[in-house]
Amino acid sequence: MEEYKLHKNIICIDLKSFYASVECAISGLDPFKTPLVVADKERGGGSIVLAVSPYLKTFGVPNRCRVYELPKNIDIIYRKPKMERYLEYSTKIVEIYLRFVSEEDIYVYSVDEVFIDLTEYLNYYKMTDYEFASMVLKTIYNETKIYGTCGIGPNMLIAKLALDIESKHSPDFIAKWDYADLPTKLWTVSPLSKMWGIGRNMERNLNKLGIFKIEDLAKYDVKKLKKKFGIIGEELYYHTHGIDMSLLQQKMNIKPVSKSYGIGQTLFQDYYKPEIYQIIREMVDDVCRRLRLSKKLAKTVHFGLAYSKEIGGGFARQMKLDQPSQNESHIFRACLILMNKFYDNSPIRVVKISATNLVDKKGYQVSLFEDVNAVVKENAVFSAMDEIKEKFGKNSVNRASSELRHSTIKARNDMIGGHNA
Repeated sequence: MEEYKLHKNIICIDLKSFYASVECAISGLDPFKTPLVVADKERGGGSIVLAVSPYLKTFGVPNRCRVYELPKNIDIIYRKPKMERYLEYSTKIVEIYLRFVSEEDIYVYSVDEVFIDLTEYLNYYKMTDYEFASMVLKTIYNETKIYGTCGIGPNMLIAKLALDIESKHSPDFIAKWDYADLPTKLWTVSPLSKMWGIGRNMERNLNKLGIFKIEDLAKYDVKKLKKKFGIIGEELYYHTHGIDMSLLQQKMNIKPVSKSYGIGQTLFQDYYKPEIYQIIREMVDDVCRRLRLSKKLAKTVHFGLAYSKEIGGGFARQMKLDQPSQNESHIFRACLILMNKFYDNSPIRVVKISATNLVDKKGYQVSLFEDVNAVVKENAVFSAMDEIKEKFGKNSVNRASSELRHSTIKARNDMIGGHNA
């Protein structure tokens, strides 16, 4: 196993309660003393909480919950999500990283988390990786008033584990791990889902094998894990030993290729037939617009509904199209077929639609049972709408039905990532 161990200097930086910290920074508030929540309270108690301040976390308030689940005995400050503002802060902080290291040695993991390979920089700066991390965190705070936490390790995996498990509880928010630290710092972790890469479902499956601590997993027969869970089981075993052969520079060179276009929407009230058709139609429009812009056709449509929390359940199914398409009528029809087959008339709170198995658009073979003029006209109309939206904004032209009370398209078009821009 020794030959698979990387010995680099990797840091993983996470911006603490990022959205809530940005709101505190703007208002001149201390996030460790302020009960602040990022959520649109006006949407009702079912509105999703995007972030809570570190102060509220000390009371056991989770980062993601619903407004009605927040404690009632605390005078909470609410801030509406402003995604454009958070992206501006994120960009500003990435620019800080770029002052110290080259772009190819930074891997942006999310809007508030990055990995940085310091291996070639420590001699230049005459610093240890710990000192370098401390310098960067201080620079971020001095210029933005945002606190960061940092994990340090010989590879990306161990840096991430150090970040998640120890750094957030360290006095200076920095934790450094090496391979030798894993038996005392990682193997004692329980429940299993506290370790990055293990979800609740995998935790339950591992528990059935008598695996309850990370040490149990680290000492389990890797061949049996692979036989039971495939490559994921083998990978989890090696992760418990800190083995991760991914190089930061290799990750930076990966160019993501979209194999699907999808959209999910959490509704702020219960929907039923026929109002839900309006939501489905608008979401199909969004998916098809992305297909047209990328010059792709979809072979398969995935459609799913989740019911209100009181009812629970839902379904997710897929349907293969007669032939690859990017037309609204074809994809909308597929969604309706799946809905009519599996929907049980329960109150709907989540809708998910995606188009998969994409191929390049090289023309369209009209079926004998289709109206060729209708297909051509539909494509021309929506292509013209694409051009107008590109020039004047997403809400410059919509279906007339967007003015109906149950429509959500105009509000969603003003959002970034499903939240207020």
